[in-house]
Amino acid sequence: MLLPALLLFSFFCISQDINNIQMPELVKNQARKIIRIPDFSGYKVLKCDFHMHTIFSDGIVWPTVRVDEAWAEGLDAIAITDHIENNPSKKFVGGDDNSSYEIALPHAKQKNLILIRAGEITRKMPPGHFNALFLSDVNKLDTSNFMDAFIEAGKQGAFIIWNHPGWKAQQPDTCKWWEIHTELLNKGLLHGVEVFNEMEYYPIALDWCDIRGLAYTAASDIHDISATTYNLEKHHRPMTLVLTEELSERGIKDALFAKRTIAWFGDFLAGKEEHLKAFFMASVSAKLFEENNRGQVYSLKNDSDIPFTLKAPDGYKISLPANSEIIATIPQNTVSNFEVANLLIGSHKKLNIGFPFKQ
Repeated sequence: MLLPALLLFSFFCISQDINNIQMPELVKNQARKIIRIPDFSGYKVLKCDFHMHTIFSDGIVWPTVRVDEAWAEGLDAIAITDHIENNPSKKFVGGDDNSSYEIALPHAKQKNLILIRAGEITRKMPPGHFNALFLSDVNKLDTSNFMDAFIEAGKQGAFIIWNHPGWKAQQPDTCKWWEIHTELLNKGLLHGVEVFNEMEYYPIALDWCDIRGLAYTAASDIHDISATTYNLEKHHRPMTLVLTEELSERGIKDALFAKRTIAWFGDFLAGKEEHLKAFFMASVSAKLFEENNRGQVYSLKNDSDIPFTLKAPDGYKISLPANSEIIATIPQNTVSNFEVANLLIGSHKKLNIGFPFKQ
């Protein structure tokens, strides 16, 4: 009689149900990262990635996964840009060039994420690969002649970005601007260029943006799972900061055509001088504490996720970490003008700012 009694006691003490015991502590809570980028100059700064792939071209994930990743990583808007001419999964998944957008859109609305209909024109060099954003029908760009695809994109009001211009698979020994790119630019069929793609940077593309008036962009070109591609604990995916007048697709489109963009990759920002200066001024403040025989002592505060490295002509350097406040003594003989080493305008041109950060 003792053994049955012990078993009955154990049953009631350990659990009322031996068929299903829930362990919710094993499940990861859904949380969105907050990216600290200040608005400035009357614009809202939206975090965007305009280049990514799904199983509807040569990516490995379903379109809704791209929405979940972007939402979790703090983005405001994305464009799924599956290859128009290269879809190795089509015989398995069916659909057409609009399918990834149509599948992802309801989920994006639930996540309050702006999803832009887009596609990637995928051709040999020249001209190369291009993302066409704000399309109404991606299928119509599937033509044998690449110029017809560009013309159709133009008819649909697309914003067109030259992707990875220095990609070694197409330009192994250089990052060259071809005559066809001048023709596309003159025809109003080229509006921006990726100065950074996935994990590589093309400094010469900064000069093209600066001289030819193209929008500076950066993008992930993600094919795999974001969390297994980027070290998201220490870094972020590359993205384009878009300076909009309103939080909407229309606002993003207007801003892109006005070339109000900043490319963000690693700890670098690349863009027009006016935009970089306004961003820096909105992020950093300086307060004079005292003057002594060593120089002027300032409290420097950075209210953004971007660290800044300031270099004076005499070699004096200030490292201002992201989201921090430091005390810095500016030597008496230091010229009150700093180069911000990680704010890029051209391949050899960086933002210069007067100290104490004069407008």
